[in-house]
Amino acid sequence: MSTAISLKNVAKSYGRGSQTVEVLHGVNLTVEDGEFVAFMGPSGSGKTTLLNLIAGLDRPTRGEVQVAGERVDELSEQQLTLWRRRHIGFVFQLYQLLPVLTAERNVEIPLLLTHLAKSRRRQNARTALTIVGLADRATHKPAELSGGQQQRVAIARALVTDPTLLICDEPTGDLDRENADEILRLLQRLSSDHGKTVIMVTHDPLAAECASRTLYVDKGYLVNAVAQNAD
Repeated sequence: MSTAISLKNVAKSYGRGSQTVEVLHGVNLTVEDGEFVAFMGPSGSGKTTLLNLIAGLDRPTRGEVQVAGERVDELSEQQLTLWRRRHIGFVFQLYQLLPVLTAERNVEIPLLLTHLAKSRRRQNARTALTIVGLADRATHKPAELSGGQQQRVAIARALVTDPTLLICDEPTGDLDRENADEILRLLQRLSSDHGKTVIMVTHDPLAAECASRTLYVDKGYLVNAVAQNAD
């Protein structure tokens, strides 16, 4: 198994007036390909900052961030844009679907930035919807779908470019327990059956239990790690 994510002595600071606030302190982390890792911790602990560094949305103040074989902290902004398009699929708490488009057209949106023919884009969108179990809802608009179904469409949209990593920021935070569990089982299958590396920030202990590993962030430090679902 190869390494999907490697952080070495990563720190992140922000200026606040005349002060410098260090949000992350010397973080070291290794995540293997196909792992499903959850980050937990109180609000303001640095979880989202860590997620943004892994996704190439922010740069460390110091340290090395290597993801999907690239030192993302050394890439230019243009290179980062292309790298994210190839390697990162985003899933958010709010589904961010366009209400006037069908599920299939919502899933197709990331492919509009590629050179794929229209027929191939539609085929790939249908394949992604099949993976998340919504092939029969391809022509439905978001208002015709449940919250759990809308989140599955959002996951299909994240999958449609076949990214290396899925970056999930509170993906079950807007769902009831039944729909949340359905989404978590889907993320587990994407990790175990499709080899996707899944990184999830959550405040929900039940959601974290579905990951293969939970990392706790407190005041900018990784304070411990607990393996889940051990044989």
